Amino acid sequence: MGLAGENILWIGTSGQIEESLVPRANVRLETIAAGPIAGVPWRDKMVNTAKMTWSVRTANRIMAKFKPDVLFMTGGYVNVPVALAARVRRIPALIYLPDIEPGMAISQLSRLAEVVAATTESSKAFFPAGKVVVTGYPIREQLRQAVKIDREQALNKFDLRPSRRTLLVTGGSRGARSINRALMGILPRLLDTYQVIHLSGTLDWPEVLANAETLTDEQRKTYRPYPFLHQRMGAAFRSADLVLARAGASMLGECPAFGLPAILVPYPYAWRYQKVNAEYLVERGAALMLEDERLNDQLLPTLMDMVRDSDRLERMAVASRNLEIPDAEDRLARAIQGLALRGTK
Repeated sequence: MGLAGENILWIGTSGQIEESLVPRANVRLETIAAGPIAGVPWRDKMVNTAKMTWSVRTANRIMAKFKPDVLFMTGGYVNVPVALAARVRRIPALIYLPDIEPGMAISQLSRLAEVVAATTESSKAFFPAGKVVVTGYPIREQLRQAVKIDREQALNKFDLRPSRRTLLVTGGSRGARSINRALMGILPRLLDTYQVIHLSGTLDWPEVLANAETLTDEQRKTYRPYPFLHQRMGAAFRSADLVLARAGASMLGECPAFGLPAILVPYPYAWRYQKVNAEYLVERGAALMLEDERLNDQLLPTLMDMVRDSDRLERMAVASRNLEIPDAEDRLARAIQGLALRGTK
């Protein structure tokens, strides 16, 4: 069973970023009206409930025309009307859980799915026996390819030296303000020891850029700030000896793929997801966890302790690598295809 672009239909939310990204990937896109119900004012809750009720009809019409063999979901409110339409039409569904612990959306949607694909074995505890297949965390092909390149070649892309420890700091496309500001506060001292690739995100980029101008010429030789990276993200991971980041689900796949130790700072307003993700890596020796509210006090001493203890860094790197599932993308694809074939019999 092929998965060529013409055999895939993406159903997204109108007015969101997928309207530009999905067609760029040569995948068909249909949009429906939807909105969050949990954690919003009562009026918005009523409006969005009406949107999703109406969108069940829209999703049903889309499926009647496209005639899918299987539905693949990744959580979120847009999936609700689509999942309900799929259930009415007896289309088998698989939902992917990237984090360790499911939130309310995936917990509810999993009831409408035949299979839950999960990043780790630990997620089995949250679902009925036999419903979970562990696939690992799928990462982009560009990152998979970067794992294979020579580290010195990767460092050359940033004009950095292999003789120094390299710290990669990332907070996602929008960034992590507390991490950005804690890092900026210690940069002059940190750059005496580390070289730093700093992905600030777009929101704090003007502040990060202005702060970089206050560094000496010598300090700027070992500091590489960017709002974000696209083509060179794999090279940034391959250059790193250590990652400082939030504890989003991607850390469960990207750090193990590159065998990288991590200092993780869970976002304090993300319910439990990030804390549970961080604890999973910490318990397996692949990461340390710092609390957001104590970051300013603890970041510099933690980083300096890490750079002085090469054996510890190496042990954490090995622990991280041992968590890798290198064929996660294939496992997830096979799970989807297997469910589709099962549904056509």
